[in-house]
Amino acid sequence: MKNMQKARVAISIGDINGIGLEILLRAHHIISKYCEPIYCVHKELLDSGANLLAGNLNPLISSLHTCPPNASIAQITPGKITAESGKYSFESFALACKLAKNKEVDFITTLPIHKHAWHLAGIPHIGHTEALRQWYGEGIMMLGCEKMFVALFTDHIALKDVSMKITSHSYQDFLLRFFKYAKNLLKNEKVALLGINPHCGDNGLMGYEDDFIKDAIKEVNKILDREIFLGPFSGDVAFSPKMREKFRFFIAPYHDIGLSALKALYFDESINITLGTKILRTSVDHGVAYDIAYTSMASLQSYENAILLGVKLKEGYAK
Repeated sequence: MKNMQKARVAISIGDINGIGLEILLRAHHIISKYCEPIYCVHKELLDSGANLLAGNLNPLISSLHTCPPNASIAQITPGKITAESGKYSFESFALACKLAKNKEVDFITTLPIHKHAWHLAGIPHIGHTEALRQWYGEGIMMLGCEKMFVALFTDHIALKDVSMKITSHSYQDFLLRFFKYAKNLLKNEKVALLGINPHCGDNGLMGYEDDFIKDAIKEVNKILDREIFLGPFSGDVAFSPKMREKFRFFIAPYHDIGLSALKALYFDESINITLGTKILRTSVDHGVAYDIAYTSMASLQSYENAILLGVKLKEGYAK
């Protein structure tokens, strides 16, 4: 039997003042079993980071496949938000995207950035997902692990703006796109939709947005000719043990109602994936963790899971 060729993945460095660089170095021996990593970073910067870490990681660096971004080598100042680190993390990400667009890699995996560092650097995007949408088309943010995934109808917008986004048509479009891009993960499973108002609006007493969600579920199941989407379910019970016995996939109308439960249950295991854009991107589901940067305390599990899911999806990823 022929050996399967390893997936090629471009890995963006994230904010160098956080935990991304050390995760990259400490986890190389793990992820290189599953993929061929191409690190979008200068080796000189990896050397600087290794000097701050215990464990003598410097000898490893010469063997790594790196592709330096179009940016000056930034100075590492652990735990600090700087424009310099923001600029470097963005250029590393942009290079990873370019490699994927040019089919030089199968997918990209992103390490955590700091949104304010991007802002200080004059980057015109809130974060990875927003940049991907502008460059490669509308994407769906989904987070989770094999035990539970949560997709977001809206993500990085203010709560006061969410209701205006919810119509029967907008939810129908979202559900159809979600099914198209996630069907190879669903395994014929059903998907639970969370409502937006307390008690799903109590038949209009607290708003009609949940009626729009209910209408969209009915229409999409009819279009798909099968019962895939169920709900809406009230957010205060959606993630109860009984519900999680029935469902592995959930769709939340806004960011925190979906992710608070996910991160409470599976913080170290969860990953972030952008569905539906022209390139496949997976990511860790945690931030820069400035408080533990370069202490070798950061968990590697989310990063490893992000790589494994990318490898799993690359063959069947719908473009």
